[in-house]
Amino acid sequence: MAHSHSHSHGHGDFGSRGFRRLGWTLVLVLAYMGAEVAGGILTRSLALLADAGHMLSDAGALGLAMFATWIAGKPRTAERTFGYHRTEILAALANGAALVAIGIYIVVEAWRRFRAPVEVDGPAMLAVAAGGLAVNLAALWILRGGRDESLNVRGAWLHVVADALGSVQAIAAGALIWAFGWHWADPAASVAIALLVVWSSWTLLRDSVHVLMEGAPRHVDTEELRRAIEAVDGVLGVHDLHVWTITTGFESLSVHARVGDCDRDAVLAEIRRLARDRFEIEHSTVQLEPEAGCEGADCG
Repeated sequence: MAHSHSHSHGHGDFGSRGFRRLGWTLVLVLAYMGAEVAGGILTRSLALLADAGHMLSDAGALGLAMFATWIAGKPRTAERTFGYHRTEILAALANGAALVAIGIYIVVEAWRRFRAPVEVDGPAMLAVAAGGLAVNLAALWILRGGRDESLNVRGAWLHVVADALGSVQAIAAGALIWAFGWHWADPAASVAIALLVVWSSWTLLRDSVHVLMEGAPRHVDTEELRRAIEAVDGVLGVHDLHVWTITTGFESLSVHARVGDCDRDAVLAEIRRLARDRFEIEHSTVQLEPEAGCEGADCG
């Protein structure tokens, strides 16, 4: 038997950078959320209150993401041999579920407004929504560098994207109310915000569940990986091939390979190289199973 382990979790110092990005974004969101709440009450705008509610969910999502980032950086233990990396995925799943709940709530409130329209101060609503958009754009700029490195940060980024689009809807509704007196535009904008919120949550929920179900990473074709390993000189067959994601950027491979007369060290090195360079899998566990007759120095 031969075993090989290659460990590289791929996070490096990302936790600290991600934590700072999330922290600055949280400060911005909290600073303007109060203004939107006050503006929504004063203008009687459901769209502004919906946007403020989404900002509140942003704050919760950012706080959860920061906590998850901190926990994920804790060292592994004898009980948790992969550490706490999955905390980030759980936070992303919670954020996605929260987005869906918020979207449903906004639709319910908008339906009530359609049935009993409320007069809204269009110019003030427009001004407050424009300020909210500026804050959201600043938050998106801060988070832009981390969204591809962590599903957790991506979840927070999607919250802010949906909120920015909601601000655009609120601006449009305020302009229509101001120009034409179309007060129905307020609940209509709220429904549009809700649809955007639910849409933004779908890929986050899908990817989070995929990771938790230990599905193969989407960039890895497992059949192509199997064929590549079988093509390595000395490999006669492959079985028990498993590829899964621990957290974003931390993929793992476990495989058993039958070998004949071979240089076992060379086979191990080539399988590791394939996994790392061709399939972007840094963490690999390879077990070589010699066929009968593969003994001695040539077998490693």
